Formats: sequence, C-alpha cells, structure tokens
Amino acid sequence: MLGSTPNTPNRSDPDRVDPAVWRTAIALVVGALAVVFDTTIVSVALDDLTKDLDAPLSTVQWVGTGYLLAVFVTLPLAGWAQARFGGRRLWTAALGVFLLGSVLSGLAPDAAYLIAFRVVQGAAGGIMMPLMATLLVQAARGRNIGTVMAVITVPTALGPILGPVLGGVILHLADWRWLFLVNIPFCLVGARLALRHLPDDRPATDRPGAPLDGVGLLLLSPGCAALVYGLSRIGGSTGLADAEVLVPLIGGLALVGGFAARALARGEGALVNVRLFRHRAVASSAGLLFLGGTALYGSMMLLPLYFQQVRGEDALGAGLLLVPQGVGALLARGLAGRYTDRLGPRAVAVAAFVLVAVTTVPFGFVTADSGALLLTAALFVRGVALGAAMIAPMGAAYVGPTHREVPDVSIITRLAQQIGGSVGIALLSVVLQHSTRAARTPDALADGFGTAFWWAVALTAVAVPLCLLLPGRPAPTAGEPAAADGAVEATSPAEV
Repeated sequence: MLGSTPNTPNRSDPDRVDPAVWRTAIALVVGALAVVFDTTIVSVALDDLTKDLDAPLSTVQWVGTGYLLAVFVTLPLAGWAQARFGGRRLWTAALGVFLLGSVLSGLAPDAAYLIAFRVVQGAAGGIMMPLMATLLVQAARGRNIGTVMAVITVPTALGPILGPVLGGVILHLADWRWLFLVNIPFCLVGARLALRHLPDDRPATDRPGAPLDGVGLLLLSPGCAALVYGLSRIGGSTGLADAEVLVPLIGGLALVGGFAARALARGEGALVNVRLFRHRAVASSAGLLFLGGTALYGSMMLLPLYFQQVRGEDALGAGLLLVPQGVGALLARGLAGRYTDRLGPRAVAVAAFVLVAVTTVPFGFVTADSGALLLTAALFVRGVALGAAMIAPMGAAYVGPTHREVPDVSIITRLAQQIGGSVGIALLSVVLQHSTRAARTPDALADGFGTAFWWAVALTAVAVPLCLLLPGRPAPTAGEPAAADGAVEATSPAEV
C-alpha cells in the first residue's frame, strides 16, 4: 500500500487478524478441547460405569455431577489467579492438573476414586474456560472480536455435540478408561503450544496483585455450586418442592445474592466486578448467553434421548445422528464471526436466535416414524444457527469494558452460559417427565418429546427481543489498536 512502511500496520484490510493472535488461539483451543470434550463425553458411559465399577447409578452420576460442581467452585477464581500468577503460567499449570486428573481417572480402581479424580479435572477446567476467552481477547486488543469469538466458541459448540459421538466410538472400540486417557495428547500438545506461543505475562515481583476476596469466594463459589446441584437433582426428585432440590436452590440463591450485594459495594476489589452490568452490552450478553445455554444444553439432553427411547438407537447411533448439527456449528463459525464484525452483534444475534427457534419446530411434531432426512436437515441448519447464536452475544460482551476488566467479563459470560445450561436441562427434564408419564406406546412417547421440544422453541423465542439490546453496527475505526490499559474497541455510542 502506497505510503506504508514495515513498521506501520496495514489498515487496508480491517478483517485481517494478526498471525500472533492465530498462534495464541490455536494453542488455547487445543488444550481447551480436552476440557470441553471431557465435560460431555462421559454422558454416554453411565451404563458401562455402573456395570464395570459395580456401583449403583445414583453413585455413578456423581462422576458428572462432581466434575460440574468443581468447575463452579474454581471458575470465579480465574481473574484473580491470572493477575496473581500471569496468564501463561496459570494456563499451563491448570492444563497440567487436568492432565493429572485425566490419568488418575483412567486408572481409578472404583467409583469413589473416579469421582474424586473427576473433581480434580473439574477444578482445572473451571479455571481454563474463562481464562481462554480472556487471553485471546486481550491478545487481539479488542479488534476483530467476532472473528476471535468464532475461535473461542469452537470447543464450546463442538463439545456437547461431538462429545457423545466420541464417547460412543471409544466405548464401541475400547473400555471406559479410554474416555479419560484420550485427553493425554490434547493436554501434552496444548501445553507445548502454550509455552511456545503465549506471551510471558508474569506480574512484576515488586507489584503484587490485589489480595484475594476470600469472603466473596466463600459466597459465590458455594452459591453457584449449590444452585447447579439443586437443578441437577430436579430430574430424579418429586419436583421443586422436594427438600433435596429446594434447600440447595434457596441456599445457593441466598449466597449468590449476598455476594452480589457485597460486590456492588466493593467494585473492582470484589472477586468478580458485578458493576460491569452497568454496561448494557455486558448485561444483555449475559442474559442471552443464559438463554442460549438453555437452548443448547436443554435440547442436547432431549435429542439423544428421543433417538434412543423413541427410535431405538444405541448410544453410538444417537451420537452419529447428531453429527449434522456439529458440522453446521463448525461451518457457521467463520461467517458468523465476520458478519458480527461487519454488521454488529445485534443483527447476527436476532437472525441466529430466530433460526434456532424455527429449526427446532420440526421436532415439536416428531413421531416414532418421522423422516430421518427432514430431521437431519433441520439439525444441520440448527447447528449453523447455534454457532452464530453463541458468537454474537459473547463478542458483544467485550464492547465497552477496559482491558483489565476483560477477565471479569469472561467469568460473567461463562457463569451465565453454564448456569443457563443447568436450568435448561432441569426445566426440560421436568417437562419431559410430566409429558411422558402416561406414555405406553412409541407414538405417545413421541408426543411427550414433542411437548418438550415446543418448550425449547419457546425458551429460544424469549431471547429474540433481548437481542435488540446488543450493540449495533460498529463505527469505522482508525489508528492503532486499543492500548493495554485502554478501553476495548467499541461501537459508536450512537450505535449502541
């Protein structure tokens, strides 16, 4: 370009992402794939674990529940730990702990040891997922946020979709121990790439980070864990009035409410800065990710059950039938990221959530003999829409907050999505239980699933008006990327 010099950034291509950002993204995604797949891969192995470990299902279910609760205990610590130890050191350490937990899980002699080692995995995973988003957004300096989100959400989108498929294949070819040992290459390669490509951002020894908000940690982490535990017990209880559900839900809400009140008073000194909700983009994004979590995880609970219970598929067959949705989600990422950067998150989110709702409608009419071709096509398009529905609000959340506020934004959005997923699974489980209670034939069972899918359509439709609160078309930018301590590049206030 005329007049450019080797030291001047090329502004002729605003969509071009710095190669260093791509190297950072690859290093992070490889390690994160182990965490995300491990979150969902075990769901297809409960029957095998029950038999091989000679343990009741009520005990084996803690293999998944214990992992999830550990995630919520450590997730709020990610921001403080990054400031205290540096992003690269924290990432590689967490990846090492996850590797250790994976190896020990693969060698577990009984159910009790397996649950304990899964808790080790979950503790590391809770740090890694928000840290991945933080490190990549900070590396991009607020530029090309849509494209960056397309990379960040690859593991998040593919995990619930392809995890059960991978689990089914492993169980078909080997025993359950390989569900955990398969993480080893991801962890080793991810650690190598991280040490090579992540910047050495250790804090200066003469400038210690802010002290840990211990009281906030004792409120938020147990509060989130109690909420998730209570929601997870709904499916196996007599309803919301069951003490096993009601007590942890009320206790969790009280703890989280207490944390929010205290954090509002402390501001940036809190474990998570909830004052960031003053940014409309952060608040609306968190709400959409909550509803998106209900649509993604709630439906991902319904779909394999429909294929197994109504159509008679085994675990592998049900997983393979979900592949079109995973392919659609993967193919959507590049386009969704580019259009988010060009058109703004608002337009992409509206189109995506409408399309998710529309492509869920065919499942509201399912029967025991519904055409596989129609359902496959609907799943593919639904995967495309789900990919965009996650990218747009995640990108919008980083419009406005400053560079040092990015870790808190990452924690807020991750908590919103994960708790939304737990709510979606719990709610649709209750609907499915009630709608299939009297089913005695395949057609009656299919009608019950149809009712649950209509609820999924309604939950998705609720998100559409909220999309209108997201930032609109970004204003043209010029000059250098945002400084390290400056605000992340945002849309024009007139467009928000």
